Amino acid sequence: MTTLITNIKYLFNVTEQSQPLKGKALAQLPSITDAYLLIEDDTIIDYGHMHDIDVKITHKPQNIIDANGRSILPCWCDSHTHLVFAASRENEFIDKINGLSYAEIAARGGGILNSAEKLNNTSEEMLFTLAMERLKIAQLMGTGAIEIKSGYGLTLEGELKMLRVIRRLQKATGMIIKSTFLGAHAIPAEFKDNKEGYIQVIINDMLPAIAKENLADYIDTFCEKGFFSARDTAQICEAGMRYGLKPKLHVNQLNSIGGIETGIAHQAVSLDHLETLNEQEINLLGKWNGISTLLPTAAFFLKMEMQPARALINAGATVALASDFNPGSSPGANMHFVIALSCIQMKMLPEEAINAATINGAAAMEVLNETGSISIGKKANIILTQPIPSLAYIPYSFSHNIINRVMINGNWIS
Repeated sequence: MTTLITNIKYLFNVTEQSQPLKGKALAQLPSITDAYLLIEDDTIIDYGHMHDIDVKITHKPQNIIDANGRSILPCWCDSHTHLVFAASRENEFIDKINGLSYAEIAARGGGILNSAEKLNNTSEEMLFTLAMERLKIAQLMGTGAIEIKSGYGLTLEGELKMLRVIRRLQKATGMIIKSTFLGAHAIPAEFKDNKEGYIQVIINDMLPAIAKENLADYIDTFCEKGFFSARDTAQICEAGMRYGLKPKLHVNQLNSIGGIETGIAHQAVSLDHLETLNEQEINLLGKWNGISTLLPTAAFFLKMEMQPARALINAGATVALASDFNPGSSPGANMHFVIALSCIQMKMLPEEAINAATINGAAAMEVLNETGSISIGKKANIILTQPIPSLAYIPYSFSHNIINRVMINGNWIS
């Protein structure tokens, strides 16, 4: 089916370049005022100014939608989530209010181990149902491509169950979904005094089973004090890479322990979190060709210092933004709020934040040729906004629902 959308006030992020943006280029967001957009089935096939429409489109399709002064931008590309989990953790939210730290909650059996216990007692069918509900909500909030991690199983059966759910979500929705194996998310209670033993389970048991079913695109490790060291991370990455899994790593959330150097040395696709950075690490990321993914809602929820986005951009880093949707430290997939927080708290310009959540988010999932901008040949993944006066109104109006409708793969989401 051919769909023509006319009278678009602003058509944002129009580009035929398919490369991530860094430095000053991150602030460039090409747009067309008073535009049209032409879609064939699930693909963008043309766009332009309304004053050229009669010349460029001589045969109008039957399905014409008048945007009536509303605007369009590409769907968000959320490149770091933990969307598959069994239950929320609002009791730990109260613990945080009472002054307990993330590490203290984890030491008491909360945090990731809490989620692991609940997940291993939940059926695959129930996990799929819960995850599908969350994914639908994310879609309605404008997310058109998403990465989802395992890591709440911490057993062979639990990790496989999570990754199978992610694959089922891919098949059920047709959405761009990337799958990451995060068996090294925490150390299970039964391996409390034998971390190396658990690493061997990851390498010798989990990875071969995952590869046999082709369940993952990437491998991840929580490189952090009390969890997995830089040396552990290297060992696990190398094992995953032997099965074709590329590293996408949790680094520098709470401490700087060499995760950035390890990720760069192992050609990671992205290094994520980055709340705790020194000047040397900022310079390293500025010279690196991979993606530095910032998760400001996690820092916000944990009352941590925000990531130094301005310093990273000025150093030349390729910055992406993602939601880190998870039950413990970022319980939501609202990328509009991620963008607003990035502008308000991290001093990113609106253009920079939107590029980081679209083009660079797509690059962090290696789907830049499929989505992330309004480009001919890319997926028709678009957000039709409510009437807005300007681009800056998007982060400015952080508490308003700016979305009128969302289209993914050429279909309006309901």
